[in-house]
Amino acid sequence: MFVRMLYVSTAVGPVTTSVTGTILRSAQAFNSENGITGVLCQGQGVWMQVLEGGRKELDALYGRIAADKRHKNVQMIAVEDITHRRYGAWAMAHVELCEADLALAQKSADATFDPYVATGERIMSTIDTLIAAGKVMGAPVV
Repeated sequence: MFVRMLYVSTAVGPVTTSVTGTILRSAQAFNSENGITGVLCQGQGVWMQVLEGGRKELDALYGRIAADKRHKNVQMIAVEDITHRRYGAWAMAHVELCEADLALAQKSADATFDPYVATGERIMSTIDTLIAAGKVMGAPVV
């Protein structure tokens, strides 16, 4: 049985290409070795990440993520048991969020997209829309 978890957080300080690259390289190596897949969406001071894998492996990884000083306000949005992976093609895909992407996420009854109050379903739908639009940047395949 696999688990999918979704969390959001807020960046601490500027998120440079160097910072993002370091995070991605580390995640891709670790995830490949531990059977974890997922996608990291980052931009406009927001991080949204979906991770898929074994419960034990994700629990340990989430502990490390929550303690990382490069972000704050780490909040678990959703955890669900899954029978198949949604992002199984990537050790860690990367989607860089721009203002237009967040504007796309705002197309609903309310006027703003706030990942801290949005449902897990809405965030996952936003991520899937961005992936379908070709927003994944240089993600190594598992």
